[in-house]
Amino acid sequence: MTKANACFIVGGISGKHDVKEIKQGLDTLPGVLSVTVSNESCVSVDFDTTGVQSDRIGKQLADMGYQVVNCKTDSRE
Repeated sequence: MTKANACFIVGGISGKHDVKEIKQGLDTLPGVLSVTVSNESCVSVDFDTTGVQSDRIGKQLADMGYQVVNCKTDSRE
């Protein structure tokens, strides 16, 4: 299992409801291990790369109506 972390800069997050919606929406993806939303614009996702890739996570955010401005991914063994 290869773990990775992706930090997405996301526009349109405004409040606790959006944070909860993002966490619930991303938790449904196979391979997502944890989701943290900070500063109401940074979504950090720890994931197993055998289950999901960062582009799929970004697509899920976009499908939920959020604008992904930037993404940085770090892989770890």
